[in-house]
Amino acid sequence: MWVADMDFPVAPPIMRALHERLDAGLGYAQLRGDTRLKDALLPKLDAQGLDGLTHENVTFLPGVVPGIYAAVHALTTPGEPVVTMTPIYHPFHMAITDLGRRVAGVPLRDGEHGFEINWAAMDAASRGSRLLLLCHPHNPTGRVWTAEELQKLRDLVLARDLFVMSDELHADLRFTGQPFEAFAADPRVQSRTITLTGPCKAFNTAGLGIGAMISHSAQLLTRVRGAAGGLMGHESALSVTMWRAALAEGGPWLAETVEYLRGNRDFMAAFLRERLPWVRFHVPEATYLAWLDLRAHPRAGDIQAFLLQDARVAIHDGPVFAHEGHKPQYQGFIRLNFATSRELLTEALIRMERALNAAK
Repeated sequence: MWVADMDFPVAPPIMRALHERLDAGLGYAQLRGDTRLKDALLPKLDAQGLDGLTHENVTFLPGVVPGIYAAVHALTTPGEPVVTMTPIYHPFHMAITDLGRRVAGVPLRDGEHGFEINWAAMDAASRGSRLLLLCHPHNPTGRVWTAEELQKLRDLVLARDLFVMSDELHADLRFTGQPFEAFAADPRVQSRTITLTGPCKAFNTAGLGIGAMISHSAQLLTRVRGAAGGLMGHESALSVTMWRAALAEGGPWLAETVEYLRGNRDFMAAFLRERLPWVRFHVPEATYLAWLDLRAHPRAGDIQAFLLQDARVAIHDGPVFAHEGHKPQYQGFIRLNFATSRELLTEALIRMERALNAAK
């Protein structure tokens, strides 16, 4: 229940397209970026508020994580602070520290109705920094930042003269029922924002690495992509085929999958409230990942090892989502992946319930 992909079959239109591509041979993908894929992607970006883009505003990557590293490398220098919210998808803080920068981590507040941005701490952390790494929707808490939160964040970015890298990989896996608003939907921040996205979470194709780096500023895009030089690598022919098929024909499969995930999410929430009421959590607004607070349990100090040994359930340990020095405050939290069959999810939750209650 830990790794962030789904236990579901890949959409049939994607599988058909991949088989057809294999039958046609496996020459190079277009190294300047597949024009048909860009044509298919631009309307989707436009619907999220990234309007007015052309082919020069999009470049493809072998995945989203290399884009995070490239943004840190291109837009900051060693020793500088880089702002991000914590807990956070671990390549965020790894990119910062691996490249010799400092994590200016801003812990989210655990509010009554969900995790919230600590605005005073965000403003303080932004002083002296040049880059904000934003996760939208947020991994691991499942928050979808509201229009009001995004606008306030944009105001802060402008006031502190920050660049922004916005990872929007989970945008298609939302349960809010509202249209998705990209961070760079506001023209005021478009020239200073790099947006990263890709199909691997929504369409369960993480093994076919591909991502897109997008900016209204072609100059900024060239700067960030160029900073990695030949270290970046390229998307593959099969990954291009997969994403084109997903955009062209994957919509019905994705809609059905999101509804199944919604049912799993609601089932999990009801189970926890009824049978493990001491577990603190907020119902995710997006992603198929639940951020659960088990700090009230006597085994919170080694909760990952305990659940693996006693419940035979593998989860992601909370401290993974924080940088050095801040890991202890997330000990006792876990991230649980509910993108599996209802049968397996039920089995996992029952195993956890038995093990946790037996040791309490």
